[in-house]
Amino acid sequence: MTTYRFTAFESSGESLFDEDWEFETDAIAKEQGAQKIEELGLAEKTHRLVNNKGKLIVFHV
Repeated sequence: MTTYRFTAFESSGESLFDEDWEFETDAIAKEQGAQKIEELGLAEKTHRLVNNKGKLIVFHV
């Protein structure tokens, strides 16, 4: 398992969510991460999901 960091922000820059998630691969992280983001109601907020090497997996402005 690989650790991924998910963060979500308000347009003002206020942090809404900042948490580590674990997935097996980047592809799974992209798919399942998007589902989790939707479930959290953060899909329309600025957010990002990066792997432990800093690679951007999901990004939304």
